[in-house]
Amino acid sequence: MLKKIAFVFIILSVLLGGCAAKSANYSLPESPSVSNDLQRQGISAEAGSAPSPDKSAYALDQTSSSVDKLVIKNATLSIYVDDPLKSMDNISHMADAMGGFVVTADTYQQALSNGVKVHQVSMTIRVPAERLDEALTTIKNETTQPIISENASSQDVTADYTDLNSRLTNLQAAEKQLQEIMASATKTEDVLAVYSQLVSVREQIELIKGQMKYYEQSAAMSSVSIQLIPNAAIQPISIAGWQPKGTAKQALQSLINTLQTLADFGIRLAILYVPTLLVIFVPIGLVIWGFVALIRKIRRPKAHPAPAPEL
Repeated sequence: MLKKIAFVFIILSVLLGGCAAKSANYSLPESPSVSNDLQRQGISAEAGSAPSPDKSAYALDQTSSSVDKLVIKNATLSIYVDDPLKSMDNISHMADAMGGFVVTADTYQQALSNGVKVHQVSMTIRVPAERLDEALTTIKNETTQPIISENASSQDVTADYTDLNSRLTNLQAAEKQLQEIMASATKTEDVLAVYSQLVSVREQIELIKGQMKYYEQSAAMSSVSIQLIPNAAIQPISIAGWQPKGTAKQALQSLINTLQTLADFGIRLAILYVPTLLVIFVPIGLVIWGFVALIRKIRRPKAHPAPAPEL
């Protein structure tokens, strides 16, 4: 009996340790009698050593059952609508009719520059993955304006799901083995040691089941995040038929044209006009300067010697 418990502890140490290196050693502090029995039987506690044949041993290298391809598909969409609250109701009813549901729906007010307050909506829905394209088309029909932004993403989680399934199979086999040993254990310390390991195994089983359930639900029901912005937020301000936005646009365009003309003139002045003027007028200026200097030299009066003083 003790030999069987010791063997299961060794297998569980390898399994719960995440397939550590073969040189790692696994101790069993929970039950001194188990360790003593190992020493009497001459069984090595190293993970790499081969245990003696036992009918209760189970294979850790179980082949996981094949699973369908799991792909998580999500989308985000931002659109302009006439009435965000009405569009939110329409989208909610669409999700219900498709067998989906509304995850979140938040509404808030936005004050425009003319003081008018309008509603905006941010919501997330889930619809069957096979009807995601149909749902996106229905949502886009709520607007007559160009789409602000649209993004679709997909994530293949088949490999992760398969790995979790394999780990779950091994843990469930370990749980069954521990239950059998616990049912036949007679010593209190052996029962407590097995129970401690059983609690740890069951905790990991629940965590893996939760992760697998998340993958399954996410692959089956696609998430769509939607922003509904009122058309009033993009309408120009109009006061008694006058639109300041149009006047400001014309003034800005005139300013740009004026600056462009000045910039073009500056470029031509620096590259064309200034070099041309230098080539033409510098030589003429040098000739004139030389001619003036020559005339000044000719007209300059000659200095007469001073008369000798009388004796």
